[in-house]
Amino acid sequence: MSATLSTMPTATAQAAFPNLQGHQYANLTTFRQTGVPVTTPVWFAHEGGKVYIVTQASAGKLKRIRHTRRVTLGPSDARGKSLGPTVEGWARILPPAEHAQANQLLNRKYGLLYKLFMLANRLRGGDRAFIEVTPHA
Repeated sequence: MSATLSTMPTATAQAAFPNLQGHQYANLTTFRQTGVPVTTPVWFAHEGGKVYIVTQASAGKLKRIRHTRRVTLGPSDARGKSLGPTVEGWARILPPAEHAQANQLLNRKYGLLYKLFMLANRLRGGDRAFIEVTPHA
């Protein structure tokens, strides 16, 4: 885990995803095998030129990412209303050994709300998954 974790996005992350600056939610668009896009509003946090997202381990977006890593990210409100341009990226489902950093970043950004979300998820018996998104080169 990085010793340079902060509550503010790094300059590298800002350059990679400038469209997300100052936003609390992002629309993550994943793609079905047919190419049809599926957009979902998500919580996210920046670090080191990457964006980290938490979701339920049974979420459909994970199945779509396993098929094709191509995604787009754009700022949104909590209901998914687009608030700006999207950026193309590549998604990767993090293995459990890499969950700690993503969890810490999201916890720092969202605080108590995030802790309550994670507690409710555990009480329902749900597993969580983390997604890492890097900008499309």
